[in-house]
Amino acid sequence: MGKDEAGREWARHWRYPQLPGLDLLRAHYVRHTFPRHAHDGYVIAAVTGGVEEIGMPGGTLRAGPGSVVLINPEVPHTARAGEPEGWAYSTLYPSRELITDVAAELGTPRGTPGFTAEMVLDAQGAKLITEVHRAAEAGNALAADTLLRSVVARMLSRHAAPLPARTVPGAGGSDAERARAVLEERMARPPSLERLAAELGTSPFALLRAFRERYGMPPHTWLTDARVRRARRLLEAGGAPAEVAVAVGFTDQPHLNRHFTRIVGVPPGAYRRARAG
Repeated sequence: MGKDEAGREWARHWRYPQLPGLDLLRAHYVRHTFPRHAHDGYVIAAVTGGVEEIGMPGGTLRAGPGSVVLINPEVPHTARAGEPEGWAYSTLYPSRELITDVAAELGTPRGTPGFTAEMVLDAQGAKLITEVHRAAEAGNALAADTLLRSVVARMLSRHAAPLPARTVPGAGGSDAERARAVLEERMARPPSLERLAAELGTSPFALLRAFRERYGMPPHTWLTDARVRRARRLLEAGGAPAEVAVAVGFTDQPHLNRHFTRIVGVPPGAYRRARAG
């Protein structure tokens, strides 16, 4: 981390049109903390300075320079600085389709691939990730695409296996899935936990316990994350932040700004501008 970057926070979360199915985030955070959230796709992150602490379901990871963090879709996690100077990283967010396509080209076993390690020390892999960013920022589509596929192939060949097939949930798991569907459908005006449980024919505490077990977070935390995910899609489609805030159920734009920035790492206005054109 250079001296000019050591004392300030900055972030760029964007999409390079020549790399479909990929989001890019390059940032240095000091005070920023990411609350528990999950992603639709995968996370492949190279820490380039400082220390990042990642709260995973199985415990806390401490990732320093040369570390590559690997997170599968829908895995709840948090992130924060692991030392006073913060951390810098370059992150790739490949979609499920991109990962599946590369896995098919590699001839890996059938099924949806998933990472078997949450963090690996791989200086060369970390360097490749930063080079994807450099190539994209330079507008070098050929290099960016080549490097991206090299990174994904490297991680899949070394640290992946087919994700286990989803088992049919028991009564509690079924209630959790039904609750999630209700919250998705009524995101702007969600019911209370008591009302939601009554609609599903269960008790509030039983539903809370089942939802935590199924999704790794309570319903209200999951709903905030889901609102931000939907807000991202609406902003990408050109929606104005104030209108998007109301559409997804936040009280106003400042409410959206606060939660969006905490979860995504950049404000909604900057996120929208980075995708314009």
